[in-house]
Amino acid sequence: MNKQQEELRKKSPVQIKNRKAAFEYFFIEEYTAGLVLTGTEIKSIRAGKASLVDTYCTIINGEVWVKGMSISPYFYGSYNNHVQKRDRKLLLNRREIARLDSATRQTGYTIVPTLIWIDENGRAKMDLALCKGKKAYDKRQTLKDKEDRREIDRAMKDFR
Repeated sequence: MNKQQEELRKKSPVQIKNRKAAFEYFFIEEYTAGLVLTGTEIKSIRAGKASLVDTYCTIINGEVWVKGMSISPYFYGSYNNHVQKRDRKLLLNRREIARLDSATRQTGYTIVPTLIWIDENGRAKMDLALCKGKKAYDKRQTLKDKEDRREIDRAMKDFR
């Protein structure tokens, strides 16, 4: 990921995160993909009405699909409103898809969405991570590290 992309991501008015993913998985590689959406879906995402809880990606016939992503129906949408939970196609390069496909064939690896954001042209983008699942002791260590950082921040705040 280059610095320009990172700056655009930070400036994005919409950032829908999968907070549980960092706790459940180790991130091996990260990718940015475009989302294929309908008109009311992009309007709901711009309003921040999407969720990445319990989402994952699969590769079917050389295409990457995100499953379990929930985008709430658009409030002003009429009869042509979208279905809340449906499989949505992701746009990646052929090389990236091949690399992800070969990695996920190994046991213990999966593709997890980590963030949805809007780029400077108004298009929805999704950050994906090739992940390996954490064991219970890894999760305990993550919680301990997080608690230690919080205590250090408190101590530094009191010190000032």
